[in-house]
Amino acid sequence: MRILHYKWIFVGLVSFFLSCKNQETKPLLAINTDDQSMFNDAIREYYFIALDSTSYFIQQIDTSNTLSKNKSLFLKSREWYKRVEPMLIAYDYENYISMNAPNLLKVEIDDHQDIKILKPKSFQVLEELLYGEEGFTNKELHTVLEYLKIRIPFVRKNHILITQRDRHHLKMIRDAIVNIATKGITGFDSPMLANSLNEAIYNYETLQIVLAIYKDAFANKKLYTQWEDEITATIDVLKNGNFDDFDRYAFIKLHTNNQLDLVAKTAKDWNIELSESRALDPKVTSLFDKNFFNMKMFSTQRAPDITEERIELGRQLFNDKDLSGSGTISCATCHIKEKAFTDGYKIAKGINGQDLLRNSPTLTYAVYQRSLFYDGRADGLEDQIVGVTNNQNEFHIDLDQLEEKIQGKTAYKVQFDSLYDGKITDMNVRNAIATYIRSLAPFDSKFDRNMNNLEESMTSEEITGFNLFMGKAACATCHFPPAFNGTVPPKYMESEFENLGVPKNASFENPVLDDDWGQYYPYEVEEKKHFFKTSTVRNVDLTGPYMHNGVYKTLEEVVEFYNVGGGQGMGLDVPYQTLPPDSLHLTTTESKAIIAFMKTLTDKRFEKEAVN
Repeated sequence: MRILHYKWIFVGLVSFFLSCKNQETKPLLAINTDDQSMFNDAIREYYFIALDSTSYFIQQIDTSNTLSKNKSLFLKSREWYKRVEPMLIAYDYENYISMNAPNLLKVEIDDHQDIKILKPKSFQVLEELLYGEEGFTNKELHTVLEYLKIRIPFVRKNHILITQRDRHHLKMIRDAIVNIATKGITGFDSPMLANSLNEAIYNYETLQIVLAIYKDAFANKKLYTQWEDEITATIDVLKNGNFDDFDRYAFIKLHTNNQLDLVAKTAKDWNIELSESRALDPKVTSLFDKNFFNMKMFSTQRAPDITEERIELGRQLFNDKDLSGSGTISCATCHIKEKAFTDGYKIAKGINGQDLLRNSPTLTYAVYQRSLFYDGRADGLEDQIVGVTNNQNEFHIDLDQLEEKIQGKTAYKVQFDSLYDGKITDMNVRNAIATYIRSLAPFDSKFDRNMNNLEESMTSEEITGFNLFMGKAACATCHFPPAFNGTVPPKYMESEFENLGVPKNASFENPVLDDDWGQYYPYEVEEKKHFFKTSTVRNVDLTGPYMHNGVYKTLEEVVEFYNVGGGQGMGLDVPYQTLPPDSLHLTTTESKAIIAFMKTLTDKRFEKEAVN
């Protein structure tokens, strides 16, 4: 392994820049874009420099060192990790997740006999050990260091940065931009130090180097200059900010979105097509564009196209009480349009008005969750509909009976003839309803319209609230933009579940822990007790009462719950709580600002109901 002494590193990078600039290159328009990139060697060289430097400093951390020395070495190693992070995300995602995992147990369940409880050994764990107030044992430190000291050279040795195309490297740049905006500047992976802005700078300096490698390949030289100016300006903004006061609203609107636009222009300049077989639409130039997500990747494989006609058919089915066994309820019974597709009850009502298990979640933006129901027992919207249909306290009808009921209605037969080749199957029925639900994600709230420069109506309080939500209050470390739910950027391939220690009563002085064990079932895993899916905050002004059990009537109560540190912060015994138990120290003014921001996430179709 080649080791670079710290004081020589930046000298080496300057030489690296110059060597890249002096390479003989030609515009990508003259290159067969199916070939591997001519810049792979240079990018791989930088990848090795950053990985080797990460490893060099981590190897020196030792239980025999002073705490001060270990902290200094950690910061140097972490800096280089952040420099290599964009390439890890793009080309070695599993190791990226492993090396940067939050300090939370991970439970992997295949069946009753194959349950793995994995304790993370990542940079985040190392940060919490070195900088936490509770102290640590040499054994704890050694365990984490042993893993990282072996893992980083392993990643280096087994790298797959070999035959990438230019589109892969541009996609890497785009993913890094999204990751910085949605996680990097929120404190997600710097839980103790809140060193997020500096770490974002290291990410951007890597993007700067990759773009410098490509400098002579730009057909439009002005476009490269735009990139250079934009990243320089971005780094300056980050350097001049501090975590609690950083203007994330302006950062995303003025810099993130501009960079996404530059990515789209660069794809045209390089004459390449970015892959559309991923969760994000690569052509979109705003983080809050209605097409930011690639809807097809959140639908079942080979599902029919989403059309206005299929949406309308789904809407009719969604509202049809005849489809239930009792003929008295429809999907709309528990998901009322005027309430942002919730029902206003603490606990949902089933047949004959009897209580179901949990609160009715909003269906808006449900498409952008990888797991459905609060306990995640369904893998998609079509699968969720099966659960509702078969539930004896809800539709209480099997899928064959559902087909028969629909086949008996002439109007439906006509629509299925034209939209599903005349096939009224339970799968097509479920697809039509799911298609309607997928249409309930317009990204047209006041906040979205302002972010997309369609209007300038955000108040200073609302902007402050967004900045708190994304920063000091740590809301966005679980409710990730742009859907503000638990689906994790930048790949958006999994949805998170959290244990917040939610009580069954609304008293902050005498709370009692809720007795709904959530994901504990069906495998009866103690470490999953009280875990529930992170729902969207969009349209939250209309979706109360809140939490899986509807314990809180107001947003003020919800914010206070988080402010005091959840169940643990209130003194409850919640051994696997994922929410930090420490107070956020939000002032009354700050709490009001967060609520004001959340109210700007009401979709345009519901704004009248929100005012009323």
